[in-house]
Amino acid sequence: MDGVDQLAPERKKAQFDVDEMKIVWAGSRHAFQVSDRIARLVASDPAFRKDNRAMLSRKELFKNTLRKAAYAWKRIIELRLSEEEASMLRSSVDEPAFTDLHWGMFVPAIKGQGTDEQHQKWLPLAYKMEIIGCYAQTELGHGSNVQGLETTATFDPQTDEFVVHSPTLTSSKWWPGGLGKVSTHAVVYARLITDGQDHGVNGFIVQLRSLEDHSPLPGITIGDIGMKFGNGAYNTMDNGVLRFEHVRIPRNQMLMRVSQVTREGKYVQSNVPRQLLYGTMVYVRQTIVADASCALSRAVCIATRYSAVRRQFGSKNGGPETQVIDYKTQQNRLFPLLASAYAFRFVGEWLKWLYTDVTQRLQANDFSTLPEAHACTAGLKSLTTTATADGIEECRKLCGGHGYLCSSGLPELFAVYVPACTYEGDNIVLLLQVARFLMKTVSQLGSGNMPVGTTTYMGRAEQLMQCHCGVQKAEDWLNPSAILEAFEARAIRMSVACAQNLSKFTNQEEGNLFILDIGSLKLFRLRVS
Repeated sequence: MDGVDQLAPERKKAQFDVDEMKIVWAGSRHAFQVSDRIARLVASDPAFRKDNRAMLSRKELFKNTLRKAAYAWKRIIELRLSEEEASMLRSSVDEPAFTDLHWGMFVPAIKGQGTDEQHQKWLPLAYKMEIIGCYAQTELGHGSNVQGLETTATFDPQTDEFVVHSPTLTSSKWWPGGLGKVSTHAVVYARLITDGQDHGVNGFIVQLRSLEDHSPLPGITIGDIGMKFGNGAYNTMDNGVLRFEHVRIPRNQMLMRVSQVTREGKYVQSNVPRQLLYGTMVYVRQTIVADASCALSRAVCIATRYSAVRRQFGSKNGGPETQVIDYKTQQNRLFPLLASAYAFRFVGEWLKWLYTDVTQRLQANDFSTLPEAHACTAGLKSLTTTATADGIEECRKLCGGHGYLCSSGLPELFAVYVPACTYEGDNIVLLLQVARFLMKTVSQLGSGNMPVGTTTYMGRAEQLMQCHCGVQKAEDWLNPSAILEAFEARAIRMSVACAQNLSKFTNQEEGNLFILDIGSLKLFRLRVS
């Protein structure tokens, strides 16, 4: 079988236009042309090679990633790439790097929470990468519980400054990507204190390192937190630790779009609704869902090609053995993952629309769809990242022992991806938020408040509770409306049953366990299937 292209016959079996499907996957013909051009540019440039990543030491990995990031920026300038092309080139480098947090968190945080004046000052510097930023929220003692953060920013009216301080060991900022070695600045989340009063958590732009020699500024202790799981993988990222010892910053470095502190030290809420901050959250989770599709599709592509090439058993009369992909057991494990990759791609596109819609509504002071948007982004982030992490591992198993080799690409892909189940919201915590939203929606069904968006079907609860499936034969399931009605009926029945059972619990923690045991994940999977 040496020298035989065993994939070509499989590709010829396609019963659809592959070139047109590429455009559907990309989202548009223009998007496909851009992505194809950038992919070819990266693949043809040896400076972007990554085949030796699993064999490099941590120090070499990090230096190699810095080199690639700098080289990518150089090429962006030389080729005068558009913002869309530049973004695609950065992502095509395909290694976790400080640029992920700079463009994905630092810049959006300033855009979403900063004033027009702050935009004018900081964004040009960030866009030109004259400063490099990270997003310092998570602490050693608190992650998902943002209101429990311990870092303080106390206003000093005598100097018109904030004093940023880490009062405890657990208040150390812990995990921010790009923090350990690279970032010069950070959006730091701290408790805002004026005249002895705690106003809750707010964001502050803090310079961490000198722009002259990159050394930490006085009062700042900063470093890398060390090796993470897997070969290569997330070890190209300098996740860091950060502590402040009474560090002073100017008052105007507080992100003041939603709330301000005056020169006299008075805390003032602006007329900009705090709910606008949710726009950034929707944006970040939307990108996570899109990334899930990309990661799962890569794993499925590897496993599918391997299954077509690998042959085991079934040889007759000395002929070739059977291709693994022809075994029903292999198909039953592999093909649903392929379908999921497409589903996640399309729901990612829907989330882009949701982000645009929610942002426009928020700017018009319309908060009606915000609870549903929060539930959708929380649930889809949890669902897609869990399914993708499990799917990559399943693809590794589908490749047999070869899948365990670093050269297969699967071990590193898993190690790179699995943190997504934790960052930007622990998946179990997010599922509980979805379940609470569903339970609240059920409780309001008789109040006249009609459900909106993806929960509109709940407004037909009485009808759906009595619904009987009209499917008579297998072909009837090809009718999308029949499938949708079945899912809606099943989802509302499970929601109502869950709400009824929850009313029996007096302890919230017991109720949470009940939801996780019988309800939230199944309910959400039914709605997004």
